[in-house]
Amino acid sequence: MNSQNPDDRESHGEGDGNPFEELFRRLSSGQGLNPEDLRGMSVPMDPAMMSGLFSQIQAMMSGMSRDGSVNWEAARDHARQLAAAESDPSLTGSRKAAVRDAMQLAGLWLDAQTQFSRPAVPEDAWVRVEWVDHCFDTFRQIAEPVAASVSEAMGQAMTQQIPQELQAILGQGASMLSGISGMMFAMQLGQAVGQLSREAVSSTDIGIPLAPERCALVPTNIAAFGEGLDLPEQEIMLFLALREAAHQRLFHATPWLRQDILELIRRYSRGIHVDMDRIEEATRSLDPTDPESMRTILSGDLFTPQLTEDQEVTLRRLETLLALVEGWVDDVCARAAGNLPSAPALTETLRRRRAAGGPAEKTFGSLIGLELRPRRLREASEFWRAYGEQHGAEARDALWEAPENLPTDEDLDHPEQFESTHDLLHATDEEMDAALEKLLSGGYEDRADSEDPSSGEDGEDSSGESSNGSSGS
Repeated sequence: MNSQNPDDRESHGEGDGNPFEELFRRLSSGQGLNPEDLRGMSVPMDPAMMSGLFSQIQAMMSGMSRDGSVNWEAARDHARQLAAAESDPSLTGSRKAAVRDAMQLAGLWLDAQTQFSRPAVPEDAWVRVEWVDHCFDTFRQIAEPVAASVSEAMGQAMTQQIPQELQAILGQGASMLSGISGMMFAMQLGQAVGQLSREAVSSTDIGIPLAPERCALVPTNIAAFGEGLDLPEQEIMLFLALREAAHQRLFHATPWLRQDILELIRRYSRGIHVDMDRIEEATRSLDPTDPESMRTILSGDLFTPQLTEDQEVTLRRLETLLALVEGWVDDVCARAAGNLPSAPALTETLRRRRAAGGPAEKTFGSLIGLELRPRRLREASEFWRAYGEQHGAEARDALWEAPENLPTDEDLDHPEQFESTHDLLHATDEEMDAALEKLLSGGYEDRADSEDPSSGEDGEDSSGESSNGSSGS
């Protein structure tokens, strides 16, 4: 019989529950842990090793939520740290003035090329950290649907790696494993957004307004973008200001557009089924005491999903809509930048940049299983160019009034069919009734006969054959 009094047992973490429960409780509450706390436990592990492991986990706890969900603030902080890790100098007054001047001139050029008015929004110059601050909430909206399923999958996989003899005694401490998985996702998201901040030249760099009601450029990244192009930086800035302003006008004039794009992304994300085999394989190599092990796992394709049929349909719709946005911007900016000799070359550079995607964009794509690519950009640009030339800017821009007005993926394949389909869909009841009545009464055939210069009064042509090709007999 154990002669220890209750106070002695409590001091060694041996109360009514299992000693591991007390240890995990102390870790979760931020209390310290040392090898002495592990003495006397009949577990097949080295106490010193356990102490080191728990110390590493305890350090992670500061970035973890208690319910296993993603700590979004930790993700934001990690992104900000990465944004500021390399040179992110404060902007001088002259640099800010150059951005404002470029925005003003871009606005004047666009006034003559689109019916969409200039929105009354701030026009800013940002450092990289400011880009993170203003854009992070949109990235959170994009990542939220997949975050829960990934965290749950990671927690399950990590629990399965625990020796069976320990699983029964983890008690309430098992929730910490779910917290670790949420922390890992937060770190991955922060890493992706932080890296993107080093490449993004504007608030609409990935095709959607990441910072609603803001119009902004990132001069530090613009300078890096222009390296090797042998063009004046001011000219490059003006071109990028033109595109940023065009994006802002389009999305401000069509409130449904941004929401539709985000909803397509969320719909795609909700259908993600995490590859458990890949997760389990990754967690086998995870060593919480080795930060490099953690970084290696986070940099891999840990969260790449398997596409479902619904996701494939959603993806095609999303890619078409993104292509229509970028194609419209291409067309409008090509018309507006008539006095900018480098505009065609810069347009082609941006097209290739979007098609290939940078390292950061690929990192974000691996995180949500989706790369935001306007894959049919050239076809969309040609559609808007041709439609604008035939019908004018007002009719071109009017197509954005509702999603059903826009060309489909099939319309981009056969643009000649779009107009007839569009007219049919938007005909009034009176127009439909009149067209039907005329068709039934033979009105269209009569008009065709009367307009045929080779037809005689009796409906026969000079060869003696009727207008339908049959003989007069």
